[in-house]
Amino acid sequence: SRYGPKMPLAVDCTAELIRCKVLDSSGRLKSHELILSYGLALVRFVNLITERKQKMVSIPLRQLAREVDIPIWVVDLRHELTHGKLPRLALCRKGCDVVLDWLRKTYWSRQLGNNLCEESEDEEEEQEGAEGNAELDNDTWE
Repeated sequence: SRYGPKMPLAVDCTAELIRCKVLDSSGRLKSHELILSYGLALVRFVNLITERKQKMVSIPLRQLAREVDIPIWVVDLRHELTHGKLPRLALCRKGCDVVLDWLRKTYWSRQLGNNLCEESEDEEEEQEGAEGNAELDNDTWE
């Protein structure tokens, strides 16, 4: 919120994609509405992320996406959403998950000092340890 209108693109894209997942899980929207919601978020992601790399001479999106490690099929999905027939909801959901993972690896893990992946592994170990301790505690009480 401190950035105002100059919100980092990755934050804006993440918020839109998470909003889509929340709407999807709410069960309030029809399939077609979800496709449009996911579609807009995915189109904006590809356009905004690749836009910064665009030069004076137009460079194909596939090439720009390759340079920043966005899967080509996500660019193809964006193309279908923009110019073709709307894809299936399952493909839009998959695209959202892949793009959120890309954002996590490319943006959020850097913001958190590259500890994001390590934390999730540590949390799993702590969870397993807590479950083991809970069993010990139960044995002790018995």
